[in-house]
Formats: sequence, C-alpha cells, structure tokens
Amino acid sequence: MLQQERLHRIHTLLLQVQQLSTERIMQELAISRETARRDMITLENTGHAKRVHGGIICTQTVAEAPLNVRHGQMIKEKRAIAKAAVQQLSAGQTIFIDAGSTTAILAEELRTLSSLTIITNSLQVALNLSAGDGSKHHLILLGGEIITQPQTQGDQTISEIQRYYADVALLSPAGIDPYAGATNYQTSEANIAKAMVQHSRLTFILADERKLHQVSRIEFAKPHEVDLLISNQNKDTQRTAELNSHFKQVIWA
Repeated sequence: MLQQERLHRIHTLLLQVQQLSTERIMQELAISRETARRDMITLENTGHAKRVHGGIICTQTVAEAPLNVRHGQMIKEKRAIAKAAVQQLSAGQTIFIDAGSTTAILAEELRTLSSLTIITNSLQVALNLSAGDGSKHHLILLGGEIITQPQTQGDQTISEIQRYYADVALLSPAGIDPYAGATNYQTSEANIAKAMVQHSRLTFILADERKLHQVSRIEFAKPHEVDLLISNQNKDTQRTAELNSHFKQVIWA
C-alpha cells in the first residue's frame, strides 16, 4: 500500500473516531510500528493530527456553513447535479429527500417530472415544489421539531420516516468518502438521513466537489450502501478514479 493511500485511510478513520492508538493503526492497515510512526509524523506535519502518548488525536473536523450561506454557493454545479439526478427517476416512484442546499435545487428540477410521491423533512424543498404545479406530485412533509434550520427533526420525524418505504433516497451529505461513506456534521441530520437510507430500495448521494473525500463527524451510509454518487466533474483525476472504483456507480454532471 502506497503511503498516500495509508495517510488517507488513517486520516479518514481519525476524523470519525477523533483519536487513534498506534496499535489500532498497525492493525487497521496491517503495517509495522515503524511505518505507523512515520505516517503519524507526516499527518502531524501536515496539520491533520497531533501526536500524543500512544497515538494521535484529530485536529480538525468537517463542518458545514449555515444552510442560508450554502444556498448561495456553487449554484451552477448543484443545478447540474440536480438535473442528472432527475434523469435517474421516473414517474410513479416514491422518493425521500433530506434538507440541504443541493436538494432544495433538486426540488425545483423535479417540476419537470410528474406523479412522484415526495417525502421530505425540508420546508425549503416543500416550498420549492409547491411554487410550481403542486398537483403534479404527491408531497408529504414529515412532522417533527423545528429548532434552528428550516427542517423538521427529532424522534417524531424518524418515526414518520419509518412508516414509509421509498424507491430512492436522495441525500446531500457534509462529506462523501470512498472509505468512510456518507457523513453529516449534526447528529439530528445524520439520524434522518440514516433512517431514509434504511427505508429505501436505492440511495443516491448528491455532493458537489467540495464534499468529495471529506469526512464529517457522523456516518449515515456506508460506501456499499451508496447505489449512486452524483457530483460535478473534479479536476483531480486520481481522486476521481478512486471514487469510480469504490462506489457502485458515479455520474459526473
């Protein structure tokens, strides 16, 4: 295994658990103590970790900007991703959509289809769908608490998700990584996304290039649970190839 791949795998795991012992690194990667030591030094030198007695601790985590800020970022790329996602759907399907700036744009693009049953916890998704001809789709807004973001969340939302089975869950994560899968920063958002994954036949991840090879705090879909990753074209051909090889299907919009 090349050092670059080792470093990436250690960093991915570190973002998830926040602290790693030397022994666990040796076990996870099947490497010697000396190799593990060199890799830990490299991660510290690049600012991704700090060495402590017996291992390393994480110095960073992937967080998201507030939703109102994200709505104004990379709009062209998100719309291309949304258009590509719509092409994978067909009339009559039942779909889950979570809350996010990309899925809000997806809701606008869904006006080109008809006869979908759309189940969402996002007030913005519901508003964007209703702005068009609302009679084209059957829209279900999940109940629950509204705390800080324009979305429902909490135990009631999870309970309502579990009443349904969808053909497709269309989800927008904080990060998507070939080893860590799809992750979110907030526990409440990750729990909703996970419930949608568990109650869907297929899972589509919609993520612009900033989220590729990123790991946030909480996993909601393992790599093998992602049936389709849709992103905009990334200029890093090596990383693009890695994503193509680790996920079942990738569409570059």
